[in-house]
Amino acid sequence: MSFSASTFNRLDFATSPINRALSSENKIELLTTMIRIRRFEQAALKYYNAGRIGGFLHLYIGQESVATGTISLCGANDHNITAYRCHGHALASGMNMNECMAELFGKATGSAKGKGGSMHLFAPDKNFWGGHGIVAGQTPLGLGLAYGLKYKGLPGAALCYMGDGAVNQGAYHESLNLASLLELPVVYIIENNGYSMGTSQKRSSAYRGCLAQRAEAYDMEWDLIDGSDIYEVRAKTHIAMERARAECRPTVLEISTYRYYGHSVADANAKKYRSPEEIENYKNNHDPINTFRTRLLQEGVLTQEKADQIEQSAKEEAAASVVFADQSPAPSVESIMDDVYWEVDNKTIAGQTGRHFFND
Repeated sequence: MSFSASTFNRLDFATSPINRALSSENKIELLTTMIRIRRFEQAALKYYNAGRIGGFLHLYIGQESVATGTISLCGANDHNITAYRCHGHALASGMNMNECMAELFGKATGSAKGKGGSMHLFAPDKNFWGGHGIVAGQTPLGLGLAYGLKYKGLPGAALCYMGDGAVNQGAYHESLNLASLLELPVVYIIENNGYSMGTSQKRSSAYRGCLAQRAEAYDMEWDLIDGSDIYEVRAKTHIAMERARAECRPTVLEISTYRYYGHSVADANAKKYRSPEEIENYKNNHDPINTFRTRLLQEGVLTQEKADQIEQSAKEEAAASVVFADQSPAPSVESIMDDVYWEVDNKTIAGQTGRHFFND
C-alpha cells in the first residue's frame, strides 16, 4: 500500500507527536542549526570566489530545513549518507565548522585530511557516511547501511539523500528493488529542488504525479513533504523512520525544496534557466529559515534579541572557521599514500600481500 496524502492537516504539523515533544530549547536548536549551515555556506562561497577553495562547491543555501529536520530525528542506531551537496548534512550530524572548512580548503586539519574536499565530508563516529560525487552512487551504499542494521538486529533507520536528478539512475532503481525485496530499513529522501543541474524536472523525468510515486512499482510506501516547513519535514520523516525501525520496511520521501544558487558555484547559467522572479518568490515566501523564525516568534519561543544573537554567533563561528582553515597546514607530500587503502595503513596480511582470505 502506498500513500501520498498528508498524515496530518497542514495546520497540525506542529502538534504531531514528534513535534509536541520538542522543548523551547529544542526548537531554538533547530533554528540555530539551519542558520549555522547558511552562514557556513555563505563564507564558503566568499572564499571560493576568492580562489581559496578548489574543485567544485555545491551550496545548500535554501535547503537547510531538510538536513536539519530529518537528522534531528536520528538516534544511536540511525545512519545517514548523501550526495555531493553535503555540507548541511555534515553540520546537522554534529561535525564542526573548523573540520569542514579546513577540508574545503584542502588542509591537513580537514575531516578527510584535505584529500576529500567539498563533496566528501565524512564523520563515521557520528553515523554520517559522507558525501559522494557520483550521481546516485550513494543509494546502494545507503541500502548497505540498512542491510547492516537488519543483519545485526539493530532497530535503526538508514537515511539516504539524493537530488531529483538521481532518481533516473539505474543504481537507484536496483536499490529500491532490493530494499523492498529484502525488507530493509532504509528511507530514501529525494531533495527535489526542481532542477537536475540545469534541466528542469519536467524536461528530465517522466512521472505521473510525483517522483516519489515511482516507489509503488516496488511495493514501497512514499510521501510528499513541503521542505519549507521543518515541522512537516520532521512529522512525516518520523513516520518513515519508525516504519524502518519497527517493521524493517523502506520508504521513499520526496521533499520539495529550492537552491538559491546554481548546481555548483561554477554553474554559469544558474540565472538563465530560472527566472529572477522564481528565485525571489522562493526567498520571500518559502525560505525555511525565515518561515521557522517567524513561527517561533509567534509561538513566543523566540525573541528578536535571541534571533539576532543566533545570527551573530553563526557569522562569527563561520568567520573563525575560515581563519582556522587558512592557518592550518597543507597535507605533507609524505602523506600522499596514507588513507588510500585501510589494509595497507593497518599493515594487515592482505595489505602486505595483496591477497584476501575469507572464512567459510
